[in-house]
Amino acid sequence: MELIFYTTAQCHLCELAEALLINTPMPAPIPVEAVDIAQSQALVTTYGTRIPVLRRNDTGAELDWPFDRDQLLDFLRP
Repeated sequence: MELIFYTTAQCHLCELAEALLINTPMPAPIPVEAVDIAQSQALVTTYGTRIPVLRRNDTGAELDWPFDRDQLLDFLRP
């Protein structure tokens, strides 16, 4: 599994989500690709009011902010 982290610059909520992602103990490392939505109008349209958003590349499932540690761990379960 890999994650895409939809984010943008100067986003306080994105910083909170990133800190939660970094500080949540995981059983195995999970690669995360950060994508700045400002680089694409299509991404701004899709995620502009939802960021930060985590997306699993294996299932396509998305987790919108706000989420807590338990919701994050549930999201990451196989």
